[in-house]
Amino acid sequence: MKDKVFKVFTVLIVVFVGLCCLIPFLHIVAMSFSNKTAVMRGDVFLWPIGWDLSAYKAVFNNKGLMDSMWFTLFLTLVHTLICLVMTILCAYPLSRPGLKFKSVLLIYILFTMYFSGGMIPGYLNIKSLGLLNNFWVLILPGMLSTYNMILMKSFFQSMPRELEESAYVDGANDLVVLIRIVLPLAKAMLATIALFYAVGRWNGFMDAILYINDESLYTIQVRLRQLIQASQVSTMLEDIPEMKADLIAETVKASCLVFSMIPVMVIYPWLQKYFVKGVMIGSVKG
Repeated sequence: MKDKVFKVFTVLIVVFVGLCCLIPFLHIVAMSFSNKTAVMRGDVFLWPIGWDLSAYKAVFNNKGLMDSMWFTLFLTLVHTLICLVMTILCAYPLSRPGLKFKSVLLIYILFTMYFSGGMIPGYLNIKSLGLLNNFWVLILPGMLSTYNMILMKSFFQSMPRELEESAYVDGANDLVVLIRIVLPLAKAMLATIALFYAVGRWNGFMDAILYINDESLYTIQVRLRQLIQASQVSTMLEDIPEMKADLIAETVKASCLVFSMIPVMVIYPWLQKYFVKGVMIGSVKG
């Protein structure tokens, strides 16, 4: 009886938390597809009223927003690939039992997970390296996550050593073992880590605000931050005067938010089957 009560209580909590996440999202989507009269009256909650695509037409016709979208897609792709390579090159050696000074190196890396130099020293360091207003400033400082590295290291440690030893007997070196044996068996973990890096880069905007002043390097999240301000929305509507009468700031903001979530919503279903498996393998075993 106690187990049943606990299970029911757990399910109710999960459903409540899920609704807290889902309802605001559905509300934003409903506002983005509703006409301005229904939005101004406050009639829109979870379902669009007076279907209207004018807000999305304004978004897709805005050059600055579309340029930021394509730039962020390219940035996310490059960032994810580089981060995966760095994570693999760091996690694989640390997972080998024969690595010298393994404990010291691991403590040195874990130290960065809990302590940092701070915002101002970080900015001065970036400035001294000449990376301000540079594409690489959005990639290099965050190209290795200690948490993701630990997950991948745990996964590599959980793999049977016999597979690698048989390859060494056949004359393979460490690089061949990594590329031909370890990585093909780590697809679930690689997909999970790639999703972590991609979503983190896609949603990140603080580094772009601190280090970027060139509008051509603005990410989609920085554009959204600007559009939250009423003046930026008004400027956007002035660029398309024929639609101004059919739109208000709230519908434009809602459509921009939905627009920015499209890539993640498209990619996540393809990686979902690897997500849970990869996290469980990397966090439980090893």
